[in-house]
Parts: sequence; structure tokens; C-alpha cells
Amino acid sequence: MQLELIIFIVISIALVWVSRNALQHPNSHGFYRFFVWECILALVLLNLRVWSLDPLASNQLISWLLLLVTSWLPIHAVRQLKNFGKPSSNARTDKDLFDFEKTTVLISSGAFRYIRHPMYATLLFLAWAAYLKQFSWIGTVLVMTASILLFLTAKREEEECLQYFGVAYLAYMQKTKRFIPFVL
Repeated sequence: MQLELIIFIVISIALVWVSRNALQHPNSHGFYRFFVWECILALVLLNLRVWSLDPLASNQLISWLLLLVTSWLPIHAVRQLKNFGKPSSNARTDKDLFDFEKTTVLISSGAFRYIRHPMYATLLFLAWAAYLKQFSWIGTVLVMTASILLFLTAKREEEECLQYFGVAYLAYMQKTKRFIPFVL
């Protein structure tokens, strides 16, 4: 458990560095996202030692399926943002945003055709995949906290997008779900 604590601290320091701008602005979506990352990191490290035990158990099979989705979706989403979102640091000067998030064109193709937040969906699936490896009360608290914080992150980002894209984003919201196509 001591090794996991050291790993948690080292990775947390890196996450603080990456999130340093967002952490100064509690109203930004990046502020909430930082704490999601922390919860997921804690879940992964909590269950790391049992990650591959009993691989054919139903909870493990569901976990592996969720992990499979998480391996493709964020790569696809970042490509969509970079290739079609026309990110511009000149047009969007918000320091809380990563460069690839500074899109100037609303994307509604690929995964974005069905869900507004494919990268947050990835984090949601990753949190639940890590939790399903081994159930525990602390894991339950962490996965529920991560899920609630992801909802808050998405809500805040939607407010930011409504400010930037206006009625086009409102129309987009009416056609798409937040995290899971046709469901949520």
C-alpha cells in the first residue's frame, strides 16, 4: 500500500501541474475535472493488485469491456477536436482550456454526433471499470464522487460552450446525449 501512496502522490503532483490554471478558477470545467482525475487515480491504485484476478468473473468482463471503449474513444475525440474543431489560441484565449479544447467550430461528427462529451464518457467508463475490479466501500465512495464530479464538469463545460457557440450549441444539445448515446 505504501508504493500505491507514493505513486498517487507523484501522479497527483503532475495532475496539479497540468491543471494549475483551472485550479485557480473554481468555476471552470477543468477545476472539477482535476478532482475526477484524482478519484480515478485512487480507484485504479486501490484495485491495482486485483486487476487481473478471476478474469472471467462477470464484474471483470464488464470492466474489460469498459476499458476497451476507453482505449479508443479519447483518441477519436482529440482527433475530431484537432481536425475539425479548428482550435485557435488567438480566438479563444481562456487559459483554463487545453490547446485542443480551444475549438472555434462546433463538432457534430464521429462520436460527437451522438454524445457531447466523449472524453468525459471515457473518464466515466474508466472510473466504473476500475471500480468493478473489486467492490469496496471506499471504491463506492470514489466512483460515485467521480460520477457526480463528471456530471458537474460536463454541465460547466456546456455553459462555457453555450457562451461561445450560442444557439448552435443549444440546438446541438437537443440532438445529443451527454455521455452514453441514446441513454444519458
